[in-house]
Amino acid sequence: MTYWLLKSEPSVFGIDALAKVGEAIWDGVRNYQARNHLKTAQIGDPCFFYHSNTSVTGIAGLCKVVGVMVADPTQFDSKSDYYDPKSPKDNPRWHTVKVAFVEKFPRVVTLDELKATFSGEEFIVVRKGNRLSVNPVSEAVAARILKMAKQMASSAGA
Repeated sequence: MTYWLLKSEPSVFGIDALAKVGEAIWDGVRNYQARNHLKTAQIGDPCFFYHSNTSVTGIAGLCKVVGVMVADPTQFDSKSDYYDPKSPKDNPRWHTVKVAFVEKFPRVVTLDELKATFSGEEFIVVRKGNRLSVNPVSEAVAARILKMAKQMASSAGA
């Protein structure tokens, strides 16, 4: 099992939107390295849902992979910002995953908290200049993030 970090802007598609629909295709990824990460995802892999480009950036909750090697339908839609006229339907260039909502954290585990806890070698999202929207997360880092989220929940309820 691999953990993943998936970035999305909450104004476009946030954790609340995923909670509302239950499951969704993680569409619009147009970076080859991010796409290649998605191609290695397996059913059941847990994903940290990261809110980017917002006033409070960080990990908002969890989802899990429920579908793999899904052809991203936006690559074929000429009205989409993610349209790729060079991607043939019989051999799509852009594959992604389908994810399902698992939980929303009581509050966002902020980027500042992540930077204070992890080095860039441990957790790529805290590296200066990293803009990749899909990143693998080691089990050790994932365990620490989950602990941070649970500690936040305990202190919020106290």
